[in-house]
Amino acid sequence: MTDEISVTFPGGMAVDARVGAHVIRTDQPASLGGLDAAPAPFDLFLASIATCAGIYALGYCRARSLSTEGLALVQRVTLDPVTKLPAHVELRLTLPAGFPAHHRPSILRAVAGCKVKKTIGAAPTFEVSMSEPVASEPPAVADASVRDTAAP
Repeated sequence: MTDEISVTFPGGMAVDARVGAHVIRTDQPASLGGLDAAPAPFDLFLASIATCAGIYALGYCRARSLSTEGLALVQRVTLDPVTKLPAHVELRLTLPAGFPAHHRPSILRAVAGCKVKKTIGAAPTFEVSMSEPVASEPPAVADASVRDTAAP
């Protein structure tokens, strides 16, 4: 796990995140002023849920030498019509042909244990703060911060 992610703004509506040695690129769809050159940040967030669940399914199978040929996972998100935030997330796992019946409940528990899903369920608090401006920037209000302790 990387304890610090650095964000840069390469132009247009693109926002990149450096995670260790990797750069994750995001952009906005054309309808929101972007070039649609990469997933939107919110789509990337949703994909992190699905890929986390997927790695738990893969890990379960690999630890037990079970075939992963045909293993698949589809995530469907239902938005609340008022808030436009996810109200329901379904993770539907497709198991390989011949997957042992006695492993079915356990692989579902493994997928449900995804760390991203558990983190969302734990409703972490967020703090937004400000650093001193870079010398070339005009002075800004220093030491301003906002804490969000409300549950999502």
